[in-house]
Amino acid sequence: MNKSSAHVARLLTLPLLLAACTPRAPETGPQVSAVSLGQALSAPVQAPFQGRWQITQQPAWLEVSPSSGEGNVSLTIRADRSKSTPLAADQAQLQGTLILEWTTPDGTTGTSTLSVSADQFRLLGRVADTARLTGQTLVTRPLEQGRPQAARGILVKYRSGTVSAQREGTWGPTAQAQGTQAAARSLQTLRTAGINVQGARGLSSDLASVQVRDLPQALRALRQDPTVDYAVPNAVLHAQQTSSVLAAPLNPTDQYAPLQWPFKLMGYPAVWRDMESGAYTRPVTVAVVDSGVRFDHPDLTGGLWTRTDGALDIITEPGNGDGDGADTDPTDPSVAGRTAGSHGTHVSGIIVARWGENAGNCAGCSGTGVVGATYRAPVKVLPVRAIDANGDATVADIINAVRYSAGLPVSLDGLTHLNPHPAQVINLSLGGELSPDEARPLCDTVMAAAQAGALIFAAAGNGYGTTPYYPAACPGAIAVGSVTLSGGSAPRHAPYSNAYPEVQLSAPGGTDTVADVFNGASLNGNAFPDMVFSTGWNYEKDEPQYEAMSGTSQATPQVSALAALLLSKGVTSDAAGTLARLNATATDLGPVGRDDLFGYGMVNAAAALGAPAISDTLGLRLQDTRGLVFQPRLDALGRFEAFLADGTYVVTGGRDRDNNGIYGESAEPRDVRTAVLGPASPLVDLGTLEPR
Repeated sequence: MNKSSAHVARLLTLPLLLAACTPRAPETGPQVSAVSLGQALSAPVQAPFQGRWQITQQPAWLEVSPSSGEGNVSLTIRADRSKSTPLAADQAQLQGTLILEWTTPDGTTGTSTLSVSADQFRLLGRVADTARLTGQTLVTRPLEQGRPQAARGILVKYRSGTVSAQREGTWGPTAQAQGTQAAARSLQTLRTAGINVQGARGLSSDLASVQVRDLPQALRALRQDPTVDYAVPNAVLHAQQTSSVLAAPLNPTDQYAPLQWPFKLMGYPAVWRDMESGAYTRPVTVAVVDSGVRFDHPDLTGGLWTRTDGALDIITEPGNGDGDGADTDPTDPSVAGRTAGSHGTHVSGIIVARWGENAGNCAGCSGTGVVGATYRAPVKVLPVRAIDANGDATVADIINAVRYSAGLPVSLDGLTHLNPHPAQVINLSLGGELSPDEARPLCDTVMAAAQAGALIFAAAGNGYGTTPYYPAACPGAIAVGSVTLSGGSAPRHAPYSNAYPEVQLSAPGGTDTVADVFNGASLNGNAFPDMVFSTGWNYEKDEPQYEAMSGTSQATPQVSALAALLLSKGVTSDAAGTLARLNATATDLGPVGRDDLFGYGMVNAAAALGAPAISDTLGLRLQDTRGLVFQPRLDALGRFEAFLADGTYVVTGGRDRDNNGIYGESAEPRDVRTAVLGPASPLVDLGTLEPR
């Protein structure tokens, strides 16, 4: 029996030993009391019993197997400590209670309580920017190079064995006890030469520091002494600030901009400041293949290609919601019973919602609304309607929409359509579970569009699992997963976002629960949940509105917008270069390198576009390989102690240059370490992390 199981057995038999000493009424239920796992991952529980039993209540971090049985209670408790580890990682021990309901053969029922505790594992370290000396570096400025003399004196070094012993105190208080001989010899030489000496102190047995007024004369006298190895000015070291001037962040003043937390998370206040330089000059078209758009939303004015510029409704069925089949009007229509929720309008607003005042066309409508990522850049959305008013789309319609968006000809109702503004970027905030065979026609089209030069970004899916969604899983498409806020210095994987090998990038898509309110903003006096706020439409009132949505549908246009900005600024010039830049500058999350949860990481607009630094703070980022985030406190010396579950952790000490609260991203100084915690390594000390 191992140590843990011996401890459990002792606890379970204690009541029987007491009964032998003090008679009492027999207990009819199984006698269970407490289990201490210590740092073990599991422990057995056994108790004699006749009858049926089952576990009816248990904390989320404990797994019990089996959960029911008949006869003697015999089960195993396993701890998944990560499910109860708080964000601050400051709880050294976890505690929980199991409730066991039982029934004896004679029908008597009851409950027994089993208390369980488990010790956490410890991770120690320190984050210190010692290379910067807290923002300063030391540079030498010798006095002989024309610097004003500061009467700092001379350092004089005598040859080994040439300094004779002097009686301590010969030269009074000006010669200190340490290195008295060297200091005394210097004073004797200089005073013999008639030089006024202000003082001397010994630094070692043959090195002294001498203070004089006439530096050149003193240097000549000392250098003429054959016992002197060298005499040099006591050079002054000056602290010189090395931190560069920080740019001011550009934060929009639109009414609902404070609710748009994804932009700050990706570093857009630095990017928008960068746009003020006027470097974003190349026109870019982003095709949004979706449910259509509301051209009459005032916050989208000027950001859309219209029906005379190539906008197109692909759906040929007359019952598609607008009743007129394929045409050049991809307006997201009203149908009976529809109230709110124009998906295509919401996606389009993330990319191109206008800044500043708009021509609000309804009473009480916001005069400024929200903002889009592309701000001043000449980026336009091409609306291509392929999803009907019920939210459905056929593979055939998506095929036509993708082909048309990429500039390939399509035939609809006997007419051939050719896009006058072929899209460099195609946004597909749509998808579904298809078999590879079912997806072949769609994937062939995606590849054809990619070969035509388009970047195709597709939503990875909201299936809460690992099933590939198409077209995201098609070769030639870039599958985009979703992250959301965690309350710590890194976003976490959104639980609804499907994870599979084709996921290549992630972006903020928001939470699936209104309980998450880490963004700190409020709407109508209530804390705003971590959802994505953008343009929408109220079909009940037939007027514009703004809506909060979440999903990989909302994450995908974040990536499409950034790709468009890379092309507009000229950082990249083609699809391959743009994708490579997005991957290389993404914020690596979860395990080091590409993984199924995050792909290469969350897109980082500030790093990708080379935006100027708007902040420079030092901090800690801590995640496990499952994407969970923890934020232990740093003390005044940068030290931290985290109590964590067993697992592998990626620990980053770094600087935050784009003021998004994430330390050590691409293009930011960082020191990344990996630590494995568990029974075999219950304590790991990482030492000092020094971002460089």
